[in-house]
Formats: sequence, C-alpha cells, structure tokens
Amino acid sequence: MAKEQINNPLHGMTLEKIVVSLQDFYGWDGLAERIHVGCFSHQPSVKSSLKFLRKTPWARKKVEDLFVYTLKKYGEEKTADTSQ
Repeated sequence: MAKEQINNPLHGMTLEKIVVSLQDFYGWDGLAERIHVGCFSHQPSVKSSLKFLRKTPWARKKVEDLFVYTLKKYGEEKTADTSQ
C-alpha cells in the first residue's frame, strides 16, 4: 500500500494541516478569492472552516486541489508544514 501513496501529495496530510498551510501561505482573503465559500470570507477561523469542509465534499475537494496546485507551483518547502 505504501507504493500506492508515493505520488499522492495529500498522503499523511490532515485536513487541518492543509487548511493551516493554505491560510499561512495565502491568508484568509487570498483563500476567499480562490475558493468562494463563506467559511473563508465571513469571520474565518480554522475551526469553522474544518467544520464546513468536513460536511461539504465539493468544497473540501477544492481546498485539496488548491493545496496540490500550490505544492506543484511553489514547492513543498514553502507550503507544507508552515504551522511549525
């Protein structure tokens, strides 16, 4: 199974890590510009975003896709694990 995950950039990343990384990289305003959901534009917080994204598969997919795009465009060092 480990071989199946080698090329999966989301492997080992929790939704919380993804949201925090994107928020650190783009900021809430930048996220709201790229993904048009209220949890990023109206009183945003990690907690409220996670609650919404866990219940809304299409929005979660957009967040995951943005994370993968950001990794490919800017590199893993700048986006992954920025919360440390």
